[in-house]
Amino acid sequence: MEHSFTKNIRKILERHFGIHSELVFVASLLIRYLNLKTRSADQGTKTRSSYANIYALYVLVEDYVNKGFLDPKMDYSKYEGANYTDLFKRTKTLPFGSKLQNHALNSRLNDEFKRFFPECPFEPIVRDRGAGKYWINEQLLKIDCGKNSVNISETLIEIIDAYVEAKTNSFNEFIETCKTMQKVSRTNPGEIRDYICSLLQPNVDARIFEIVSYAILKQHYSDVPFYWGWSEDKIQKENLQLFKTGRTNANDGGIDFVMKPLGRFFQVTETTDVKKYFLDIDKVQRCPITFVIKTNENVTKLRDDIKEKARKLYPVESVVQKYMDCIEEIINIPKLLLHLDDIAKTDDIVNVFQEIIAQSEVEFNFA
Repeated sequence: MEHSFTKNIRKILERHFGIHSELVFVASLLIRYLNLKTRSADQGTKTRSSYANIYALYVLVEDYVNKGFLDPKMDYSKYEGANYTDLFKRTKTLPFGSKLQNHALNSRLNDEFKRFFPECPFEPIVRDRGAGKYWINEQLLKIDCGKNSVNISETLIEIIDAYVEAKTNSFNEFIETCKTMQKVSRTNPGEIRDYICSLLQPNVDARIFEIVSYAILKQHYSDVPFYWGWSEDKIQKENLQLFKTGRTNANDGGIDFVMKPLGRFFQVTETTDVKKYFLDIDKVQRCPITFVIKTNENVTKLRDDIKEKARKLYPVESVVQKYMDCIEEIINIPKLLLHLDDIAKTDDIVNVFQEIIAQSEVEFNFA
């Protein structure tokens, strides 16, 4: 696969291996893996970034280099292994790594690598679960180049550093744009509306999509009145309130938004995997959930596709229907844009942008 960051990878390989650079590019599955994982490098914050698996690879290769195993006299097979706690702590110190979880080190890097290269007999991470010790698979670090063998450890680190630098620059641009837009938000609401629309695209970064979705829905529901009371003579009026329950894109098993006073649940997703939808439903014991999906696909078609996939998983119609009944509403990108257009007719669109700023300050650590 060739994409815009591939040329950066090739330049790094040329510096390290000269005339053998193309051979290394083709022969190294780890470099090919990084090529697949770095497609979003210079596509801005609107594309989903991949840090967890990349950083799992990074910290293990870094440990390999730091412990001196580039020296041919050193025998990596005799190494006692890196401590899990040290590796995970190092991951947390890397850019965008503070909120990453342990799944990549434990299984996800190996699982994804196997999906990409099913013919490969090796996994990138070797681990002793009982002892909490981890190794990079040295078989994947040494590449035959004619009569000689080369070690790609330092090359892998340089490629990942270059990717992270590119993504950091993209997020810095996003931050600066937000700050600039903040200054003009009250004088030019139309420009604000266009900018928010640009963040509601299928290729938008998952965290930004969740933030923007929340900001729009929070403002949309805040204008919806709700009447309730403990008795007929004590009915009171409230406007609906939407609350964000945790970090964006956290894979923490939680529900993304909760509505007060209805107790309505919202889950933001970019997948059409019916197993994921039903898992979310089971997490709340089949309480109805509204799914906010990062897609332009028609809502009716989405629901029909989910039901059709569910029938393939569950041959009992009553089971399928119980799950389908738990999908309270599906909100896609066009529906979010309709809500945004309604909000844009008032000065409340400024509130949407201010919420995006506030949530981004927390998520991306800027103020």
